[in-house]
Amino acid sequence: MPTASEQLEIDLKAKLFRGFGDPSRLCILDALRVTPLTVSQLVEATDLTQSNVSNHLGCLKDCGLVMSQQSGRYVTYRLSDDRVAELLELSESFLADIARGIYECTRYDMQDDESETTLKD
Repeated sequence: MPTASEQLEIDLKAKLFRGFGDPSRLCILDALRVTPLTVSQLVEATDLTQSNVSNHLGCLKDCGLVMSQQSGRYVTYRLSDDRVAELLELSESFLADIARGIYECTRYDMQDDESETTLKD
């Protein structure tokens, strides 16, 4: 049984990965990996709605994965830390090696209507 501090660390890791666990948030993070963008530029880059982008940016900002900078009338968003991009790159490298197993995994079910991954019972 993990100690309280070990359990807290596990819980924090799980919370971090929930930030990466939504396809819309991943699209936003991928776009911001290239260059800082405004909401309207993110809408264009991701094909998400403005409200969807704004909601997910709020989540990503609250979790410390992105940061914003006001410049006149515009707010530009960027990754908060280069390690966010490194995590995305590492996941792509890892996925290239195990893609078939992930694709064929029956433990997780992708629900198109909610864009969330849920564990099957």
